[in-house]
Amino acid sequence: MEYFTTAYSASKTNATIAIKQSKIDFGITPETDNSLPNPAELFLGSFSSCILKNVERFSILMHFDYISAEISVKATRLEKPARMDEINYVLKVHSKDNNLNIELLKKNIEKFGTIYNTVKLSCAINGTIEKISE
Repeated sequence: MEYFTTAYSASKTNATIAIKQSKIDFGITPETDNSLPNPAELFLGSFSSCILKNVERFSILMHFDYISAEISVKATRLEKPARMDEINYVLKVHSKDNNLNIELLKKNIEKFGTIYNTVKLSCAINGTIEKISE
């Protein structure tokens, strides 16, 4: 598989990533720090998206139903060299299905997630998955 994106920025304003039929604005100036995602937050968003996509994928393969899933991600950044050092996440899967095996889901996410596996080569990842029965 191959992936393709394009991005554009204008000096002293904002930037945009174009992916398929979507556009994502992001900040490149101090003025947008509180209103637009920065590149590090987009990176964590990609990590989150990978995990959520795999919840959907494995719900089919593992034969479980879920209502929704949500993930919170927090990262620690080092200064020299500037990089992510540690990523911590909490994934909450809302489901009443007894077929949902949290341990196996976590194992599959960690083994088969494209972004997950790319990131774990460069920094520590710690995560928990919780089943929320409603």
